[in-house]
Amino acid sequence: MDKDDVPLLGKLKDKLVETKESWARSGRGLTGSHGQARLPPGQRQTVDWPVLDLGIQPNLSQTEWSLTVAGAVETPLRWSWDDFLAQPQTESVSDIHCVTTWSRYDNRWNGVSARHLLDVVKPRPSARFIMFRSFDGYSTNVPLDRFADDDVLLAHSWQGEKLSREHGGPVRVIIPKLYFWKSAKWLRAITFMDKDSPGYWELRGYHDEGDPWTEQRYS
Repeated sequence: MDKDDVPLLGKLKDKLVETKESWARSGRGLTGSHGQARLPPGQRQTVDWPVLDLGIQPNLSQTEWSLTVAGAVETPLRWSWDDFLAQPQTESVSDIHCVTTWSRYDNRWNGVSARHLLDVVKPRPSARFIMFRSFDGYSTNVPLDRFADDDVLLAHSWQGEKLSREHGGPVRVIIPKLYFWKSAKWLRAITFMDKDSPGYWELRGYHDEGDPWTEQRYS
């Protein structure tokens, strides 16, 4: 299924995008504190899981979903849903830290580990960065060593239930040690890159890496 054929619900939230760009310009939420506590500086704990997106929620079934991995790898791939489920499955519990200043503890994820994907595709020695692309047109970049961390997943389930559409199902990225905009929803493609390139929010004033404990909210 081509990404252009995916039904999309909603329309781009232009006002939200403008607001978040203004946050980057004003440094909203920055405290100047640093540390390694469970709650990063400037964050508040919540028990809810707020729904945040660009206003567009792809409406695709598991059988319509696919993942393409290409770029600076020895073994490019395209997984169908059945291919994805045929990979070794991993469970992980981690916290969410959103750049909009909320954090949610003890999220239980199930999916395919990033380390397994790396073993399959075999990044070339020149590969240093990754770009995630989503079915809604979203993109975000991360350093390869961040993706290779042992708690990173391509998740299909949350708290024992399949990942809902509004939270990025069928499959989303989970990178617990970075702000959650780096954990792309509705994942469709991963590109390994020799050189860094900014994604959607990175082009709009947000930090290239996004470490919550050092408050890398904005560029």
